[in-house]
Amino acid sequence: MTLRVLVVDDSAFARKVLRKVLSDAEGLEVVGTARDGLDALERVAELKPDVITLDLVMPSLDGAGFLRALSGMPDAPRVVVVSSAGADSDLAVAALQAGAVDLVHKPTALATDRLYELGAELVEKVRVAGRAVPRYANELEAARNAAPARLLPAVSTKLLAVGTSTGGPQALTRLLSALPRDFPAPVVLALHIPAGYTEAVAKRLDSQSALEVVEASDGLELVPGRAVLARAGYHLKVVRHGTLNLARLDRHPLGTPHHPSVDVLFQSVAEVWGKDALGLVLTGMGEDGLQGARALRAAGGVVLTEAESSCVVYGMPRAVAEAGLSNGSAPLDALVPLISRFV
Repeated sequence: MTLRVLVVDDSAFARKVLRKVLSDAEGLEVVGTARDGLDALERVAELKPDVITLDLVMPSLDGAGFLRALSGMPDAPRVVVVSSAGADSDLAVAALQAGAVDLVHKPTALATDRLYELGAELVEKVRVAGRAVPRYANELEAARNAAPARLLPAVSTKLLAVGTSTGGPQALTRLLSALPRDFPAPVVLALHIPAGYTEAVAKRLDSQSALEVVEASDGLELVPGRAVLARAGYHLKVVRHGTLNLARLDRHPLGTPHHPSVDVLFQSVAEVWGKDALGLVLTGMGEDGLQGARALRAAGGVVLTEAESSCVVYGMPRAVAEAGLSNGSAPLDALVPLISRFV
C-alpha cells in the first residue's frame, strides 16, 4: 500500500527537500505541501493524507495548534514532527505527548543541503507512522481480556526499569502520572529519542508526575520517589557502590542500534538487582529490550509488557511476549495495578 504524505513547513526550501526525499522512497507519495497550520488543515480535508510531516514553529497556526485541531478529527492522519533541538525542544516534546507518533531531528535550521541528511531517518519513521495506531482505544474492554500475570512466589521488586520507543513520550506520561508519590522503588527509563530532547522530556514528565523525574547524570543516586530518564546519546546503566545505587552513563557498547539501549539498561539491572528487579516494555518499534528481558528473567526478575490494544507500535512488547518472557501483559492504564502486585 502506498502511503499518502503531506509535508507541512513554513520554509519553502525545507518543503522542497522533504518532498524530494519522501517522493524518492518506495511506497510513499507526497500528495501536497502546506506552509502553516491553517493551510495544512485545508489540505488535510482536501487530500486526506495518511501521514503528515510537521514543522512546529510556523506563522498563523503553529504545530501545537495544528495538533490540537487535528485531535478532534475522526480518522486523523498520523504525525511525524520534524524539529530542531534547542529552542524547539519543549515544543517537540509537547507535540509527542499530544499524539505525534515520532520525531525527526533537523540537522540544521538553515536553508542548506544539510537538510538532506535527515532523509533515511525520515523515510523510516514515516513508514512506521503509517502502520501506527494513533490513539489508545477500547482499553477498558482490552483490560478485561488482558493476559493475566503469572504471579511468582516471594517476589518483592525494589527497582522498576522501563523501556520504550515509538509512542513512548505519551506512554511514559500516562504511566508516571499514575504512580503515587510514595512509590517504594526507584524508576529508571530508557526512551529512543534524538539527542538534545531528553532534558525537555524529563522536565515535562516531572511537572506531570508526583514522582521527581530527572535526566540521568553520571553518579546520580537511585532512590524511591525518583524516576531517572536515560540521556539520549548514552546508555544508562545501574551500578552499586557500597550501599548506594547509582546511575552510570556510558557510550559503550558502541554497536547497539540505539543509545540508550533498553537491552543494555535491563542487562545492567539484572546484574545488580537480579530477582528484585521488574522490567516493563512499552510501545515501540523493533526488538530492543528482548535480550534485556531474557537477562532479567534468567536472574529471577519479573518482566511485564504493554498489551497490543494500547500500543502505538506493537513491536518491542510483541518480541518479548512472543519469546515467552513476559510474566503478564495489560493495556497501559491497567499496568500500574499490575505493577503494584510486585512492588
